[in-house]
Amino acid sequence: MDIDVSKFFNTCLLFVATIVVAKLISAFIVPKSRKRLPPIVKGLPFIGGLPRFLKGPIFMLREEYPKLGGVFTLKMFHKNITFLIGPEVSAHFFKAPESELSQQEVYQFNVPTFGPGVVFDVDYSVRQEQFRFFTEALRVNKLKSYVDQMVTEAQDYFSKWGESGEVDLKYELEHLIILTASRCLLGREVRDKLFDDVSALFHDLDNGMQPISVLFPYLPIPAHRRRDQARKKLAEIFARIIASRKSTGKSEDDMLQCFIDSKYKDGRPTTEAEVTGLLIAALFAGQHTSSITSTWTGAYLLSNSKYLSAVVDEQKNLMEKHRDRVDHDVLAEMDVLYRCIKEALRLHPPLIMLLRSSHTDFSVTTREGKEYDIPKGHIVATSPAFANRLPHIFKDPDTYDPDRFTVGREEDKVAGAFSYISFGGGRHGCLGEPFAYLQIKAIWSHLLRNFELELVSPFPEIDWNAMVVGVKGKVMVRYKRRELSVSH
Repeated sequence: MDIDVSKFFNTCLLFVATIVVAKLISAFIVPKSRKRLPPIVKGLPFIGGLPRFLKGPIFMLREEYPKLGGVFTLKMFHKNITFLIGPEVSAHFFKAPESELSQQEVYQFNVPTFGPGVVFDVDYSVRQEQFRFFTEALRVNKLKSYVDQMVTEAQDYFSKWGESGEVDLKYELEHLIILTASRCLLGREVRDKLFDDVSALFHDLDNGMQPISVLFPYLPIPAHRRRDQARKKLAEIFARIIASRKSTGKSEDDMLQCFIDSKYKDGRPTTEAEVTGLLIAALFAGQHTSSITSTWTGAYLLSNSKYLSAVVDEQKNLMEKHRDRVDHDVLAEMDVLYRCIKEALRLHPPLIMLLRSSHTDFSVTTREGKEYDIPKGHIVATSPAFANRLPHIFKDPDTYDPDRFTVGREEDKVAGAFSYISFGGGRHGCLGEPFAYLQIKAIWSHLLRNFELELVSPFPEIDWNAMVVGVKGKVMVRYKRRELSVSH
C-alpha cells in the first residue's frame, strides 16, 4: 500500500516538474509571440463558452463588454469567435473583401433551404453576379411598380376588418406581409392561385431552420425532412410557372420575372433551379424582418402619444397635398414615419448577430487605443442588437426616440459609417433595405389614415429564442375605423 502511495506521489512530482521545465523552456528559448490577442471569455474546459452562448449571445455580451471592452474571443470546442463591438472596431468587418473575411463558410447552414447553385453554395464571383440580379430587381423603376402592389394588398387586407374590434397586430401583419411578398416577389400566379399551398410549404421550409441546423444542417430530424420535401415541391411549382411564362411569352412586374430575365456576364441565362433558389433567398431575407419591424413600429407608436400624433399629422399634411394618392414618391416624403421605423429597427434589429470567417490575420484599435491582432481562422462576429444600444453613440440608448435621427442630431452618424447597423453595412449591406422601408410605410400609412388604434395588451417582450429575433406573444390592438379630416 505504502509503495503505491509513494509511486503515485513520485509520478505526480515528475508530472509537475515536467510542466515547470516546459514552461521555463518556452519562456526563455521559444520566442514570445508578438501577437496581441484579444482577452478570452472565461469558460469551461474543452466546451469553452458554449453554455453561455446557447443561453443567448446578447446576455453574454451584456456581461462581458463592460469587463473586456469591444474586442474579445469566445472559445467553443475548437472554434474561436472574436466579437468586434462598436464602429471603432467593426469597420474592417464591414469593409474587408471576401478574400479576407468570408460569409460562405459561416452561412453554409442556409444551403439546404435556399438550394444548390445559389448564394452560399457558389463561389464568390458567381454570388456577386447573383447579387447583381437582386440589385437590378430592386431598382427604383421596379420599386415603383412593387409599391402599387403593396398599397393594393394593404387596402384589400384591411377592408376585411370590421367597423371596430380587437386583433393580434403581430398575426395580422405577418399575414399581410406574406401576401405582399408573394405578389411582389413570387408573382401573380402564386398570389392568385397557389397562395395557400406555397405559404404552407414556406412554413415547413421556415421551421426547418432550427438553432441545431446552424451546426448540423443535414441532421436527419423530422423538421429537416419536412424542409427538404417542401423545397422539392416549391422547385416543381416554380418550374411550372417559369415554363408557362416562357412558352406564352407573358411578362410580369415582379421579382420572379427579373430573375427569369437575368443573364450572367458570359450571356448564360438563369436556370429554373437558380430562379427558385434566388426567390426563396429573397423571401427569407425579407418576410420575417419586415413583419417583425412593422410590429415593433406599431407597438412603439401606440405607446408614445407624441410620436403617434407626429405620424398622424404627417399623413394629414400629405393628404392635403396629394389627396388619397399613395405611391412610391408619396411614401418617400414620409420622413417622420421613416424615423419611427428606423428607431424601432435600432432597438430591435431582427438579425442579432452577423458572422464572417477570417482568412487572414488583421488588427483593430479600440476606442481606448488598445490594439488587438485577430488571427486567421477565427470566426469574426458583430452584433447589431448590442452595438445599436451603445451609450457613447446613442443618448439614452434604451429609450424610443426617433428624433435622434433628425438633422442636427444624427446620432446614427456620430461615430462614423457603422454607428447604426440594423441593415448591416459596407460590402454586405442589406440589398432589400429600400423595399423593406416602402413595404412598412405602405402598411402603416394605410393604418394611420383609416383607423384609430390602441394597444390593449402589455408592451411586448423580445423573443430571444427565435432564429430571427422577434416579438414574443400576441400584440393585441383595439381598432375603430376613421377618416382623417383634412382641411382643403
